Amino acid sequence: MSSGSPSLRTSLGDLTLRSPIIAASGTVGSVVDFVGAGDFSPYGAAVAKSVSPDPWPGRMPPRLTSAGAGMLNGIGIQNPGINAWVQEVGPRIGTVPVPIWGSAVGHDAEGFAEVAAGLQAAGVAAVEINLSCPNLEDGHLFALDPASSAEVVRAVREATDRPIGAKLSPNAVDIAEIASAVGEAGADWVVLTNTVWGAGIDIETRRPKLSGLIGGYSGTPLKPIALRCVLEVSRALPGLPIIGCGGVRTGEDVVEYLLAGASAVAIGTAHFAEPRAGSRVIKGLERYMAKHQVGSVGELVGAVEPW
Repeated sequence: MSSGSPSLRTSLGDLTLRSPIIAASGTVGSVVDFVGAGDFSPYGAAVAKSVSPDPWPGRMPPRLTSAGAGMLNGIGIQNPGINAWVQEVGPRIGTVPVPIWGSAVGHDAEGFAEVAAGLQAAGVAAVEINLSCPNLEDGHLFALDPASSAEVVRAVREATDRPIGAKLSPNAVDIAEIASAVGEAGADWVVLTNTVWGAGIDIETRRPKLSGLIGGYSGTPLKPIALRCVLEVSRALPGLPIIGCGGVRTGEDVVEYLLAGASAVAIGTAHFAEPRAGSRVIKGLERYMAKHQVGSVGELVGAVEPW
């Protein structure tokens, strides 16, 4: 261990972050609108809500509900479309004290590429490719098919010179296969994972708790599932950087993801109950590192001990 305070710097390939924690997409709005509510000083980056080529209205209410210790959401990626986003958010990106990453979504590879080009023009530091949204034309997630996922990543890679990451789904049968496909197609890292499919029913009205019936389940119950994904991918593809995401509420959660093989860790659902969760989480990570004489985040990455 080096003397002094532990180093929180980490890397995703050639991209260096001042901190290993990231604000997850969909939980901090456009980021620029979240500045008054949150404290971005603990974060290495913040990912804006996904944006599509054209405006998406999202699903009708109800589209958000609690479910046990987690949360179900079926918002449907409501957003104004890339042109309006660039005009509304772009001029303010430089005013936020944290690197902002854009998040691209679309119906096809060309749509993802269009959004990625717009995000770069707006000044984002990196582009996250949200492969975990439904392909509305054929009803499947891009992230369940390696060929479809790779096609999107290649298109985005050609459309931008910003670093790009692919956000994958825990619903994939073989997530290491998907991760391999997107890595070969040009993704600089993968985000593991997005929400898992879930549903709820109101037994008094006998109606689904979400208007779309099925939604994404997130929160603390997702952590063991996402952690399993990180372990599988880090072991199968040791050269592919990983951002762990799912159920992160404490510094100890961050340590678990780092030990499993993630180089950075995203906080998501916790922001809804605690907008400044990052400050508490990073302090917990620092306490752990000091207690165990860990000099840098890199010493923890992939350091899980086998039985």
